[in-house]
Amino acid sequence: ARATAEGCAESTRHQAARRSVGTMAKRRFYTPEDLAAHNCAKDIWVSINYKVFDLTELIQANRGPLAQPLIEVAGQDISHWFDSKTGGVKTFMDPSRGVRVPYTPHGRFLHVPPPEPTAAWNTDFGTAWWLDEDLIIGRLTEKTRKVQIVNVLTHQTDLLTVCSEETLEEIRDRYMEYNKHAQSYTWKKLEEDAFVPMDMEKTLDENGVPDESEEFDKLGIDFDYYYPVIHVYFNDDLTNS
Repeated sequence: ARATAEGCAESTRHQAARRSVGTMAKRRFYTPEDLAAHNCAKDIWVSINYKVFDLTELIQANRGPLAQPLIEVAGQDISHWFDSKTGGVKTFMDPSRGVRVPYTPHGRFLHVPPPEPTAAWNTDFGTAWWLDEDLIIGRLTEKTRKVQIVNVLTHQTDLLTVCSEETLEEIRDRYMEYNKHAQSYTWKKLEEDAFVPMDMEKTLDENGVPDESEEFDKLGIDFDYYYPVIHVYFNDDLTNS
C-alpha cells in the first residue's frame, strides 16, 4: 500500500498519543502495528530481517525519485528486498551484459548504484543506509501476543498487543497509553486461587504466563475467547505518574 496523507496524519496522532503519556522512549522490540504507524514521508520506518530502521531524516534530506520506492513501503517489512546472508540488496544476472546487478523491481532506491556506470552517481554518502547501525531503533518482534489488563480500582479492562520478548516493565510502558499512572500499580496474576505479584523485569513467559495460542489452534479453539489476564492494583501513590 502506498503511503498517503491520511496515513501520515494517523501516524502523527499515534505519536501524539504516546507522547502525551511520556512513552516515546525507544523500545527494544516493536509490533507490526507499531511499524505500520510510521507510514509516510514525514515519518517513515521500515524493517529488514527483524531490524527496524527510522528513515525519516534520511528521506527528508534526500527527497526525489530515489526516495519514492521507500516512501511507498513506509511502515512495512521489506526483508524480501535484501539477501539474508549478505545483508545487501538482492541481485540478479543481467542476461544482456552477463553481470550481476541489483534487483529492484519497485524501482532503484537510495544508495543503490545505477545499472550503468555514470559520472552522476555520487558515492560520498558513506555507509549504505541498510548497513547503518545508527538508523536501527530496535527489533521487530518474532511473535506478538495479546494480554488483558484489568484495573482492579476502576474495573476497566484493556486488551494489549505486545511483543513476546518484552518484560512487564516494557508492557507497562505500552499500558501507559491507557493509564498514565500505570507505574503506581502493582501487577499480579492469579496463581492457585491467590493473586501474587509479578516480576516486572521478566517476560510473561518467565512469569509463568505462557503463550498458549498454538495449543489452542491445535485443539481448534478460538484463542480470541481467551487471553491471559493481569490484574493491576493501585498503590495509592501517584509519585511515579
